[in-house]
Amino acid sequence: MKRTFAHRPNWTRLIEKRFKLKYIEEKEFKGYVSIVFIDKVREPLVIEVAGENLCLANDGFIWMQHFPNGCNYALTTMFNEKHEVVQWYFDICNGNKVNSEGIPYYDDLYLDVVLLPKGEILLLDEDELEQALKDKDITKAQYEAAYAEAKKLIHTIQSDKDSLPLNSKGYLQQMLSLS
Repeated sequence: MKRTFAHRPNWTRLIEKRFKLKYIEEKEFKGYVSIVFIDKVREPLVIEVAGENLCLANDGFIWMQHFPNGCNYALTTMFNEKHEVVQWYFDICNGNKVNSEGIPYYDDLYLDVVLLPKGEILLLDEDELEQALKDKDITKAQYEAAYAEAKKLIHTIQSDKDSLPLNSKGYLQQMLSLS
């Protein structure tokens, strides 16, 4: 499994970045929220999503991550330089944890759910999940838990009950206001 840290220490695409972290305890959300300001990149990160080229990282972009307590996903909201949402990316994981330096992280269970601004929902990397099971990188229980979490997230998003995407602009403003 790949371990991902909130401050993205090994992201070589970034030449200059800034990082902020805050613990939030509200009715709608309890957990860590981090923000990576992508000040300068070696080259933009552009991938094909739903048949279109989508720029996910470039100079001036912001990646905000939610690490909700007691959940088996981490949500990355990717904003362009105009603070418009590019996509919401849910990494299915083995729970969110915090290291000895106070930095949140998760161990990725390969399966991902993406919500695009127009409302399209995508389930990604099923092939990676299958391969991880074949390679015994994950257990059958982790495999089943990943699909169960993805299915639950998709249902919650489709029923408009997931407040994180709905409130992402508000969380961005909270994080931008940190000194």
